[in-house]
Amino acid sequence: MKGILLGLLLLAGLLSLAWGPSGFGWPQAWIFWQLRIPRTLLALLVGAGLGACGAALQGGLRNPLADSGLLGIGAAASLGAVIVYYWGISRLFPPALPLGGLAGAALGLGLLLALAGRELSGLKMILAGVALSALCSALLALALVLAPNPYALAEITFWLMGGLADRSLLHVALAAPPILLGLWVLAGSGAGLDALSLGEDTAASLGHPAARTLRRVALGSFLIVGPATAVTGGIGFVGLMVPHVIRHFLGARPGALLIPSALGGALLLTLADLATRVLPFASEPPIGVLTALLGAPFLAFLLRRPQA
Repeated sequence: MKGILLGLLLLAGLLSLAWGPSGFGWPQAWIFWQLRIPRTLLALLVGAGLGACGAALQGGLRNPLADSGLLGIGAAASLGAVIVYYWGISRLFPPALPLGGLAGAALGLGLLLALAGRELSGLKMILAGVALSALCSALLALALVLAPNPYALAEITFWLMGGLADRSLLHVALAAPPILLGLWVLAGSGAGLDALSLGEDTAASLGHPAARTLRRVALGSFLIVGPATAVTGGIGFVGLMVPHVIRHFLGARPGALLIPSALGGALLLTLADLATRVLPFASEPPIGVLTALLGAPFLAFLLRRPQA
């Protein structure tokens, strides 16, 4: 399965580099380095991170509908980036936008763990994430209402929809280290997730307390979702869809799904980004809109599917 995913991912990456609005062909050097390379690398990084997050959260929380948006860290990252944009700091210092998103995600993680308490459990983590997401969503709505002008409102709204266009190698450099670290943290949680799937008491008896595993999952999710949201805006449903598809082929053991889900997430986001460029849209749509158009019917399918 991993070999198939790697082969498809390599093919999708090559297509993403060579296929643009004008058709298939190798672009000029400046287009290749300034446009194609950054968005392809970000699609691979962000997609892999979101896919792994979805698999880890669905296993750790034992909730098949969990994804990276459930903890509210993405909403906190969006709020931090919007505040930076709102006050005009990003116009004076462009890296301030992703850095503001990272700061918002860090504050969101701290608040999430504080709300969940020391005796962390899956239920407490879900409730704390819902509360954090609601708070950040309300503050985001307030920022949009108080936008200084219609142009700022349109820019903030478009950024929140998610996208990979107009990103540079600087964005890749800012996002890659924490996302790769987050993937490493989640990859190391496989044994704990496998134990937690048997129940919190059983996991504790096997030497994998639920609180420790959930904190590791929360930390890995912060390291991935924070920089991903800060650089690309909100891209949803990747972490929901990919683990379910992978689970159909590899079974339900959470630890075995982490790496294949990362590969599947990278493949899905790369293909979605390629579709925004080559399909005959009047203008390039935000990639977050496209993943939502895919994810909403998928969620409806999951809800209507007979449970085993």
